[in-house]
Amino acid sequence: MTRQLDNRDGSESDTRNDRSSNEFRFTTRDVITFVLIAFSAFIYSLGMVSFVRSGNLFPGGYTGVSRLISLVFTDRLGIPLSFSVVYFILNFITTLFVWKRLGHRFVFFSILWYTLSSVFTTILPVFQVTSDPLLISVFGGLISGFSIGIALQNNASSGGVDFIAIYFSQKFNMPTWNYIMIGNAVILIIAGFLFGWNKALYSIIFQFVSTQVVGVMHQRYKFSEIKVVTNEPDEICQIVFGLCHHGVTKVPCEGGYTDKPRWLLMMTVNTYQLKELMDRIHKADSHAFISIDTVDRIVGNYYQQPLP
Repeated sequence: MTRQLDNRDGSESDTRNDRSSNEFRFTTRDVITFVLIAFSAFIYSLGMVSFVRSGNLFPGGYTGVSRLISLVFTDRLGIPLSFSVVYFILNFITTLFVWKRLGHRFVFFSILWYTLSSVFTTILPVFQVTSDPLLISVFGGLISGFSIGIALQNNASSGGVDFIAIYFSQKFNMPTWNYIMIGNAVILIIAGFLFGWNKALYSIIFQFVSTQVVGVMHQRYKFSEIKVVTNEPDEICQIVFGLCHHGVTKVPCEGGYTDKPRWLLMMTVNTYQLKELMDRIHKADSHAFISIDTVDRIVGNYYQQPLP
């Protein structure tokens, strides 16, 4: 017999949470977030002027598009066009698209991030750390991915392509960061034709490193399947309801060695919730047997806590 438990008691509160996810109330926690976002934007801009510009690379996303447009207008058409201006305009247009689709606090801090990045990139002087193109590509990618990862961990983003990636990750319940590489390939092909393939190929290394760092740091749209054999099914189900706000499948089973009745609980959770959930389960049943598997994609009804 298999029984699927739904979070009926929490359905009303979940609906209220969904309705209120776009309500923006400033809290003391936001002060810390503000500082971290400013730090992230500064580190990103520092990487831009010390590695990307000095190495003449083409990053992915709106940064690469903005740099490409700026160089075409400035070098090919003789019309001075600031990278920061193009970068801000592209991000602003995308912000209008996602404003009603993502949480307002998330969008607000993302606007703050790309606004500060535009300012920092404009005022910081260009300087060269190394002339080795491989080192520029690798360490530039590390700095870029690390700074964006900090923003994502604090419920913000770098805007632009991040907005698009997060929107589709939320819509399809799967990480989409690696798919962004396909769009970035188009930027590199155009840059290769216009400014030489040498820099375009090194830019691939930069983008790959940056994407991998972001993928490691950002766990929100990665999922894990958990199987728990326990004698405390009801208490563990309540823990899952309270933390993850979704159901658990309960299956009665029997120990092959002891012949004693047990319960098998099966659930899928966000990877970023995994540690806290494991701690709570072990506290409820210290003898619980737990196995964890990676989930590539979820098809069907799955409650994803909305971005604040």
